[in-house]
Amino acid sequence: MHKWRSLVTAALLCATGAAGAVETRTENNGQLILQDIPQIPQSIIDELNRYQNVRSASFRGWDIDGNGMYVSTRFGEVNQLHKVDRAGGARRQLTFFEEPIGSVATRPDHEQLAFTMDAGGNEYTQIFLFDTHNGQSEMITDGESRNGAILWNKQGSAMAYQSTRRDGKANDIWLTTFDGAKKEDRLILKSTDGSWWGPGGFSQSGSQLLVLQYVSSTRSKVHLLDLDSGELKLLAGDDDVDSRNFPVGFSHDDRSAFLMSDKGGEFTQLIRKDLASGDEKVITADIPWDINDFVLSEDGRRGAFVANEGGMSSLYLYNPRNDRYRKINSLPIGVIGGIEFNPRGDRLAMSLNTPKTPTDTFVLELGRRPLSSGDLNRWTFSEVGGLDTEQFVEPQLVHYPTFDKVDGKHREIPAFMYKPRNTKGPVPVIISIHGGPEGQYRPLFSSTYQMWLEELGAAVIAPNVRGSAGYGKSYLAMDNGYQREDSVKDIGALLDWIATQPDLDAERVAVFGGSYGGYMVLASSVYYSNRLKAAVDIVGISNFVTFLTNTKSYRRDLRRVEYGDERDPKMRAFLEKISPNNNVEKIQVPMFVVQGQNDPRVPVTEAEQIVDALRENGNRVWYMNALNEGHGYRKKENSDAFTQATALFFAEHLLGEERKKKLALKN
Repeated sequence: MHKWRSLVTAALLCATGAAGAVETRTENNGQLILQDIPQIPQSIIDELNRYQNVRSASFRGWDIDGNGMYVSTRFGEVNQLHKVDRAGGARRQLTFFEEPIGSVATRPDHEQLAFTMDAGGNEYTQIFLFDTHNGQSEMITDGESRNGAILWNKQGSAMAYQSTRRDGKANDIWLTTFDGAKKEDRLILKSTDGSWWGPGGFSQSGSQLLVLQYVSSTRSKVHLLDLDSGELKLLAGDDDVDSRNFPVGFSHDDRSAFLMSDKGGEFTQLIRKDLASGDEKVITADIPWDINDFVLSEDGRRGAFVANEGGMSSLYLYNPRNDRYRKINSLPIGVIGGIEFNPRGDRLAMSLNTPKTPTDTFVLELGRRPLSSGDLNRWTFSEVGGLDTEQFVEPQLVHYPTFDKVDGKHREIPAFMYKPRNTKGPVPVIISIHGGPEGQYRPLFSSTYQMWLEELGAAVIAPNVRGSAGYGKSYLAMDNGYQREDSVKDIGALLDWIATQPDLDAERVAVFGGSYGGYMVLASSVYYSNRLKAAVDIVGISNFVTFLTNTKSYRRDLRRVEYGDERDPKMRAFLEKISPNNNVEKIQVPMFVVQGQNDPRVPVTEAEQIVDALRENGNRVWYMNALNEGHGYRKKENSDAFTQATALFFAEHLLGEERKKKLALKN
């Protein structure tokens, strides 16, 4: 650690420039622009190399016979599609594009799959049909609109998907049918109110479709669409009462629909709804957490679902005949995603991520009875750059008191805290704030966090401030509209709590966050500059009015529900008042701003205006902009440069005393 810190010192000694002058250079064939960022010495690049050569392998679907599977992993610059034929088998690369593969949906009874891909992170994703036998792919959307949420019918003869094809901004549902080499596109549902509409499940016959109408993070509805008549029937959701409702599929006999809904309480529960009578049965009433994934086998004999229990995943097997279920206790503690039965229904595949292992694909062998299971087999073993992950620090779940009270007691905010090993005295702290805002930090594998712990000797705290998902719908809605800054106060309360911890150094704290987390970084810098040493804003909102004006039209109405409608004079005045770039004189903390030029969510102008305002105020700002990226960096060479620069930035501002000592010794 001390050797690495001395290398940082040498780099910073070479980073002096004329006051007020902006030093600009480019890297990665001119695609990465860096302003006032010191040149990273090769020695530091080499030291961080192990942490930057970590791969993952996410499950993407079973092959046609259910013996092999598709996973996405990166052997070059971006994630591509690979085939794995057995547990522990080699990953055989199938796609070789310059852009990463997005979502994947295997086509039933065909040696084909559909996937999405955009260009340069612009999120105008197109749908491609890929032949897994000969490796040929064909774009089947128009090349201009934004498309996603792919769903095949049971026969593989039709695909439903969300698209902005009609006018470039409305989130409609389209249906593409295939007859041999011929295909026909049809608009089957128009969005007329700014909602996001997407397919949620085909009936066995393919004549009916469950659809999701997403209005906001606290309000969504489920409808039943008859594809022959066009009749749309509301199954769940209300205009007068906020509730989250999501479709997950039909029963095998098409008599019932499975939904996830929180209309009966704080958390989304699994519900079976009889389509003839309208009767509903709450299946998971005794699980006080969100159910966030559910699948049925093709024959309808068994099911499985995942519960988000305080940020960690629990897997349950489910018997559709009697609605009983059983928790699987043999899985490692971690976060589960992408569960799917193979065509025979005797295996359940999943992606599994733990604090000590990156995402890999596992398969649970199943018994003859619906709730019986056997071994959990690991199908992929992702590389971790030669690191000994057994030495990785696991997070501790903590709760700290904040400013308001519940039943006479201070509300407590959940947070995951990582502490460096074998360190003496109070250590510096990096507060990492998730985006969303309706997101949730979950204790996933992070080589970046482990690098900060080991190389910087800093603790990492990831809070789930109010507005985060996973803690009930009331908590989720607590930062909406005029309550926006209450979530910022939760960061102030965290700073108060850090000051009470003898092993944490309240004099050396940094904030780090992306997207809405970037706004939180900027807002925290407005209110708590005198308590912070560094701030890293990644694709963050610097002004809510300009953000809502300039974000892409297909998402503008959805964001207005969350943040407020800037067209209303009272709300506009409030949004201008709380926007960081209108309070830039209060920001007195060193700032590193990171952006992607093609970002459709938080446009590059949000970064440019906060950087310009800070510089006009006399602040020296590190600024990084990738011309071939969007909302976050997906290309390895850009991600590596960002990680290296962030480590150098934190080292300069959090390791001040050590640096001064080394400079004194050098002199």
